[in-house]
Amino acid sequence: MPLLGILAAAVLAACGSEAAPSAAMPAPQVSVATVLSEPVQRWDEFTGRVSAVDSVELRPRVSGYVQRVAFVEGEDVRKGELLYVIDPRPYRAALDQAQAQLERARSEASLAAAQNARARTLIEAKAISREDFESRTAASRQGNAAVRAAEAAVAAARLDLQFTEVRSPIDGRAGRVLVTAGNLAQADATLLTTVVSQDPVYVDFEADERAWLRYGQQSSDGAQAVAHNPVQVGLVSEDGYPHAGTVASVDNQVDPGTGTIRARARIPNPDRVLMPGLFARVRLAGTGTAQALLVDDKAVLTDQDRKYLYVLGADNTAQRRDVSLGPVVNGLRVIDSGLKPGDKVIVNGLQKVFMPGMPVAPKVVAMRAATRTGAEAAVAQR
Repeated sequence: MPLLGILAAAVLAACGSEAAPSAAMPAPQVSVATVLSEPVQRWDEFTGRVSAVDSVELRPRVSGYVQRVAFVEGEDVRKGELLYVIDPRPYRAALDQAQAQLERARSEASLAAAQNARARTLIEAKAISREDFESRTAASRQGNAAVRAAEAAVAAARLDLQFTEVRSPIDGRAGRVLVTAGNLAQADATLLTTVVSQDPVYVDFEADERAWLRYGQQSSDGAQAVAHNPVQVGLVSEDGYPHAGTVASVDNQVDPGTGTIRARARIPNPDRVLMPGLFARVRLAGTGTAQALLVDDKAVLTDQDRKYLYVLGADNTAQRRDVSLGPVVNGLRVIDSGLKPGDKVIVNGLQKVFMPGMPVAPKVVAMRAATRTGAEAAVAQR
């Protein structure tokens, strides 16, 4: 009996302890913000390279042995500053010889001129023959021609002597010393060093056909539509695009191999940060101001090759919307398609949304406030 009583009590306890219905999970709290509709300046993003406005490969104009290197590698040089000295002694001797030849020619020309003057007097008195007179006249003219030739030789020798001092043709920064003192430098052949200008600089980039055709819709001449447009440039190590300039030129044809057209921006570089050869990120103001829909960029999610957002449905559920993205403007992402004005986008708490149609508890915030809050949270995590 005691065993039967225990079994009966266990059965009654089991029947009386039916599992209570599990309480429904509360809807997760999320922050939602209304899509902004604002006029924005549309920017197109490209990649490019920094190049110098002026770049010179410095070569001597006379041959000779390098006597002195007069600059420091990597330093700024001014136009006309001495960089190299070629041994001037042979060229100084050649100048002295040319000047001596000039003095001789002038002396001979003076004698010929005097003889010609006497011959003119004698021919009038019929004291000499016509042949002698013409001979002395020709000798005087030859003497004058010899003087001019000697003067030209002196000028050439003086130039050669000047060319023994190799000077910078531009303001810029000198490169490596490629030929040191004691080495032979051949005229117009031996590369001594390079000099590149520093301020301003060019940034060369290539625009794709689609962007180019869009620019052409603004004008019958796409190059004129882009010329002088604002350009913003940023380096790999920089946030955003801190360097500003304008489009300087656009090429005259599209490259059929790549489907791109080359353009060049002119950027002031007073602090010498933009060094020729550096990779650069380029933003070009290619179209006018237009109305655009803007959302916080961190609200955009990725599903393989698709971009989508969660918007708040009428019954406080998270609804998926596939979208097409534009550029980032003032910290907000432009949405080209997939949203409409007035939509409320989930901007915070996305990790709590596991599937479309899931109920949520929305808390309305401002879109720009949500952007600032996300940035502050990211800084705090660092």
